[in-house]
Parts: sequence; C-alpha cells; structure tokens
Amino acid sequence: MNRTQALGRYGEELATRRLTATGMHILARNWRCGRTGEIDIVARDGDTLVICEVKTRRDGAYEHPMAAVTPRKAERLRRLAACWLDRNDTPAPAGGVRIDLVGIVLPRKGAPVLTHAQGVA
Repeated sequence: MNRTQALGRYGEELATRRLTATGMHILARNWRCGRTGEIDIVARDGDTLVICEVKTRRDGAYEHPMAAVTPRKAERLRRLAACWLDRNDTPAPAGGVRIDLVGIVLPRKGAPVLTHAQGVA
C-alpha cells in the first residue's frame, strides 16, 4: 500500500467512526460495482440509504476535500447507488437514497478536522 492509499484508508476509518457515532449503521466499505467504481461507505441512516464519499487531504496540499464532488462525480455516485440497490436485491428505501461527503483535513499539528455534508448530490 502506498502513502496515498494509506491516507485514504485512514480517512475512511475516521469517517466510519464519525458516521457510527451519529447513529448510522455501516452496511459496507469499499464496495465495488464492476467498472462503474467504488463506494467508500454504504450506510443506513434511519430509513435512508446513504452513499458516502470520503476525501482526505493533508492541510495545504490540494483543494479542500469538500470541493471534490463535481457534477461528473455526483452522477457516478448516483449510478453506484443504483448498482448497490440492484446487486443487493434491495428496493429503494422509504427514506430514499442520499449521497453524503465526509471531508477530512489533516493539519500539520493537532487533530483531524472532519466535515460531514449530507445530500451533496
């Protein structure tokens, strides 16, 4: 595993802890749907299915992680959500499907800063 992958895994672990602490139930991590791509975290928030993208950045290295969901990325996440429902033989939940983003900034000193934005796409 290279440094970038390790950074991503660390961020996903932090995001999983945060989502669980807010009462979400984690259904899957790093779930793949063929060539369509990967969902970082699939969770249930009450009666809502949550597709969660996690972006982790070192402080000052690149754009803020909350800027990571472009229209193209949002469309891919919607296709992945449909693939999840189809592959798991799951009807659309009563609360619908929501796409969230957890952005994590790792400062040079101090604790990571997590931002959870619900319904980004």
